[in-house]
Amino acid sequence: MLPHAYRTCFVPHDIKAPIKGPASGPLAGLSAVVKDMYDIAGERTGCGNPEWLASHAPATRHCPPVQKILNAGATITGKTVCDEFFYSVSGANAHYGTPVNARAPGRLPGGSSAGAAAACGAGLCDFALGSDTGGSVRVPASFNGIYGLRPTHDRIEHSGVVDMAPTFDVPGWFAATPGVFRKIGAVLLDDRGVTAKIERVVVLEDTFAQAEEPVADLLRTALEFMSDDLPEMVHGKIAPEGLDTWREAFRIVQAYETWQTFGGFITRHKPNIGPGVRERMEFAATVTRTQADAARSVQIKAREHIRQITAPGTILALPTAPCIAPKVEISGAELEEFRVRVMRLTCTSGVSGLPQMSIPAGTIDGCPIGLSFIGWAGGDEALLDLACELPRHCGMAA
Repeated sequence: MLPHAYRTCFVPHDIKAPIKGPASGPLAGLSAVVKDMYDIAGERTGCGNPEWLASHAPATRHCPPVQKILNAGATITGKTVCDEFFYSVSGANAHYGTPVNARAPGRLPGGSSAGAAAACGAGLCDFALGSDTGGSVRVPASFNGIYGLRPTHDRIEHSGVVDMAPTFDVPGWFAATPGVFRKIGAVLLDDRGVTAKIERVVVLEDTFAQAEEPVADLLRTALEFMSDDLPEMVHGKIAPEGLDTWREAFRIVQAYETWQTFGGFITRHKPNIGPGVRERMEFAATVTRTQADAARSVQIKAREHIRQITAPGTILALPTAPCIAPKVEISGAELEEFRVRVMRLTCTSGVSGLPQMSIPAGTIDGCPIGLSFIGWAGGDEALLDLACELPRHCGMAA
């Protein structure tokens, strides 16, 4: 009998046997799981919806990220559950169930890369491929007590990885340990990295104000402990007009692009879509090109502002999520409120296209919480190196 956590993390249409890379290579001996949005040769990609799965043919080849980890020696052991059409941050799927968060039993794993993060947090793999549009690597990393990176936009080739909202979509990954976390970056990231020494950390007070008091207190304490291993820390704010301005622009552009991706399929097939995602899709269908263009102008202005502040050598510190993982039985209204609070924290990296890393900073009531750093464009490697310099401050002990 397989452990319950194992059975909940993987899709019913899982691969029939492990897919092995060569016996040598930088990832040799490491096991990986893959979110059900990455094409794997001979397998159908489901995007969290059974009717999408049934209407699409098996992939004819591995997508580039899958091929790269296999070439580097990794073994893929499974395809993992994701939120339906990736349009949620909860981790609950109406068709396949909610992957068990082994690090916070009875609580949500976070989405949309829920199964990938939960499998990694449960020790069922060494690393996992997910994706991040509005927080789908960062939030599950926080809730499952693991490392997660949303890379600089367009640093990982993603043909054969299903789009949601291409302005914001990025493949990303999870690992339980910083050494493995760093190794994945060397395999997946392209050669457009921008090398610089981290010389300044800006603690974003307007983001800390969004976090519940115990979360903010824990993360401030974590930064104090890390001060010997970090450069100068200064305090400031990132959003001159408030985070909701960026969050709303992100929401509109995401909705418009998501409907461009999935709207034709939904209109033709009228699939059964679960609660929460169904309502968001109904809203997405109403967003006009004019509304999206207006929101995109706000997003572009925000991108310029954030990138000006985050020059090479400067990183930003912020809470990954505003709270510990909500309980599985959270109501729909509470879940929508949670989503809004999350997006206030995740929109900075989303609208700017900058890399954001979540590291495990401790626990509150036994539940993990993550601390994030946003780097400069192409500064992914600097963030990964920083993760390897901070392990004595990280982990599950508060």
